[in-house]
Amino acid sequence: MEGIFSCPLGWAVVSPDPTPLADSPFRSEPSARDQAPQYVLPLVVRIERAEPPERTDALETAARAVLRMLDDERSAGDGVWAQAVRDWQDARIRKVVRRARGAEWRRAEALPGITVTGTSAEVRVFPPVPLDGWPKELVKLQVSGTDLDDPRPPAEAAPGTPVLWFNPEVPMSAGKAMAQAGHGAQLAWWELSDEERRAWRDAGFPLAVRTADPLRWRELTRSGMPLVRDAGFTEIAPGSCTVIAEHPALR
Repeated sequence: MEGIFSCPLGWAVVSPDPTPLADSPFRSEPSARDQAPQYVLPLVVRIERAEPPERTDALETAARAVLRMLDDERSAGDGVWAQAVRDWQDARIRKVVRRARGAEWRRAEALPGITVTGTSAEVRVFPPVPLDGWPKELVKLQVSGTDLDDPRPPAEAAPGTPVLWFNPEVPMSAGKAMAQAGHGAQLAWWELSDEERRAWRDAGFPLAVRTADPLRWRELTRSGMPLVRDAGFTEIAPGSCTVIAEHPALR
């Protein structure tokens, strides 16, 4: 579903250097990235029957999990995850969210990765794996039908908090939205300087996920903030603009 404010004509990932735009990991058009081996960043959200997490908290926790993976020393230099992260970022940037409970969650926690806890949500992120090379402990976890609710509308984000704004006219399942929140956080991370990244990390990666109203979305699309334009592998049409990352340092 796309409306009048869904995606400005010709919009792509914001960058001061126009060269990367033609080969952005989020563009829907074919690019050189499609020729590279394809990797995916697995995320698993814990959803127990009796106490499922709240939707907004799950989205925010997933976004912080992606930031924790990008910032982890094992993902850089000669770290044990570094080559997998480089291979993943050289191809299309894919994230897949699956759900687990009980013994499934305990098996997932035993694998190398990072667990991030929110107010009600737990999300574990794992180093990237080949598209068809998921660990056996994760491959059977469900990916479709992951839907969550908020018991009440989320409060307004605190002043100065980075906000991942969702397009009000592109509905998504909770699993898809968690992946999109991760995309938005990753774009903001790429745009920040090393000093700005350190400040965000030292503060604990505060962020909020909110859905913009149509007027606010239109303003945001003109702001120059990083914007996710989804490749359309699942659920939504290729080229749909889904999230704008409004980080105070990027204003």
